[in-house]
Amino acid sequence: AMIAKGLFEEIVIAGFGGQGVILIGKLLSQAAMQAGYQITYMPSYGPEVRGGTANCMVVIATEPIASPVVANPSTVIAMNKASLDRFSPKMQSGGLLVMNRSMIETDPARGDIEFLAVPADDLALELGSPKSANMVALGAYLARRELLDVERVADSLPQVLAARYHNTLGPNRQALLAGAEFALSAV
Repeated sequence: AMIAKGLFEEIVIAGFGGQGVILIGKLLSQAAMQAGYQITYMPSYGPEVRGGTANCMVVIATEPIASPVVANPSTVIAMNKASLDRFSPKMQSGGLLVMNRSMIETDPARGDIEFLAVPADDLALELGSPKSANMVALGAYLARRELLDVERVADSLPQVLAARYHNTLGPNRQALLAGAEFALSAV
């Protein structure tokens, strides 16, 4: 087991409703729980989920977690510009921002955070699976943070996807791996 001691990782994953940010939050939580971490998971939907905004807060820790609310994330995964603008100012100094370069052309205004610009939609499209841009972004995060093995996270997919979506297990796994590969080559 690769449990990091004294870990307290606070993540906000955000985007448009329909970009699958709630799903990757669930997937990350499930995989972290199975790896033996303490986790909390809290989704939050905007006024109308389609076209509105969606985000979720995930805390992964080695100690019990007092609150599921993330005020100052150590990581933000931003799938669109509105999410970047909303959450990057609140990030902890030295935190990691994973942003969807396909939808965000500008770099973050902060110089005290690490950022990884992933063309998530473009990579998903190249794989022939445009809906899996969310998985590309998560894969990139996993490779950069090294808390959880990307293959093990992929193994948790059947538990978070409704049975009627199990035909997407292959493409989603591919997208996770493509995101991880991109992150590793982007050093």
